[in-house]
Amino acid sequence: MACALLVKVEGRVTGVGFRYSAMRFAAGLPGLHGYIRNTAYDAVEAWIQGPEAEVARMLEWLRHGPSSALVVRVAVNSVTPRDDLPFFTIQ
Repeated sequence: MACALLVKVEGRVTGVGFRYSAMRFAAGLPGLHGYIRNTAYDAVEAWIQGPEAEVARMLEWLRHGPSSALVVRVAVNSVTPRDDLPFFTIQ
């Protein structure tokens, strides 16, 4: 069953390779779709959707990110899956 989450990650998550590391991690999760982008200073937003197990694994990764990041807050919202996200990208 597919699910979708909109995740806001705050902390030292810009300028540390967070988005590129997220894209590499997502590439190893079959069926995961969505995007990650900078939203404001020290914040990124990720739309993750796909099979529940892959979404859960990606969410867990977003909670800590790469070793160069310092995640201080994660806000998670359930959203309706979209049909226009064929793969996981950086926006």
